[in-house]
Amino acid sequence: MARTAHSGALVQHPDHPKAMVSIRDVSIAAGVSIATVSRAIGNPDRVSKATREKVLTVVEALGYSPNLVARSLRSQQSKLIIVLVTNIANPVLSGCIRGIEKVAQGLGYSVLLGDTQNDDVIEARYLNLLSARQADGVIQLSYRQHGKVDELILNSNPDAAVVNACACLDAAPCPSVGVDDVGAARAMTEHLLGLGHKRIAVMTGPDESPHSRDRMFGYRLQLRAAGIAFDDALVIRGEFTMKSGSEAAAKILDLKDRPTALFCFNDEMAIGAIQKLTSLGLRVPQDISVAGFDDIPFSAYANPALTTIYQPAEEMGAVAMRLLDQKLSGETEIRTVTLPTELRVRQTTAPPGTP
Repeated sequence: MARTAHSGALVQHPDHPKAMVSIRDVSIAAGVSIATVSRAIGNPDRVSKATREKVLTVVEALGYSPNLVARSLRSQQSKLIIVLVTNIANPVLSGCIRGIEKVAQGLGYSVLLGDTQNDDVIEARYLNLLSARQADGVIQLSYRQHGKVDELILNSNPDAAVVNACACLDAAPCPSVGVDDVGAARAMTEHLLGLGHKRIAVMTGPDESPHSRDRMFGYRLQLRAAGIAFDDALVIRGEFTMKSGSEAAAKILDLKDRPTALFCFNDEMAIGAIQKLTSLGLRVPQDISVAGFDDIPFSAYANPALTTIYQPAEEMGAVAMRLLDQKLSGETEIRTVTLPTELRVRQTTAPPGTP
């Protein structure tokens, strides 16, 4: 690699072998962040002379060729990013949005929130802003948007600045951040089994949701590890809403051999289920234990307080925004970041038969 005499820009030396070196490789070798590498190459006035020289030395040694197209786009940025969400009222997604906003403001971006309400036309309208370069990038917060993002953006430009937050895709074609749904569901199932429950019902989300499928897989894995046969009669379909949780919970009373515990795949369904169960004369947790997933703010203040899985929604949003900024800085690696969850035991779970 050599530097031109006037601009300081990096060019590929004709005799240098072309290696598949990413900006991340440079950051690791130089001991600095990806953002610092990007600034040293594209905005040298934003880093110290010593840091810039260190980065450029590593760039030359590794034979890194900066993504010139990404750098060109960066110089023409609108500093506007789009966040696509299907339900702005969802507490988990609201937490993600807070995290995105905080990091975006620090990086000088404005956020355009697109509440698509599951409408293809509205989704396409927002995504067209990216293809028209009126926005720099997109963070998607719903698995439902995957098809439109592929159709309108990634199929024509695989390097487009798109990030998937909440890990809402089965096989993300872009940088992604989320939690280990399988492992978290295993932890909750293990908790209920440890209390002595043998018949544990589950309330799922929509069949097309990767979150729901992964949590079901974790539940089944833990049952198998405990030597308990899976019973499809204990699977109750929900829609990740309080209303669907309430409606689905009534089905528990129709079961011939009623379960002693119910694991809902999100907190909203759990809260709806508790309301319905108590209205039908069942006590929680004395007659049936109920657990959720997400640890939305209301969970700790419900009566009784909900046992659930905490996932760091705000941190997911913050990481997603950093991944998008790295993508806009020329990062080409498709990274998947998995954040930790935590089992939070409160008042809605207890051993079966608790007086």
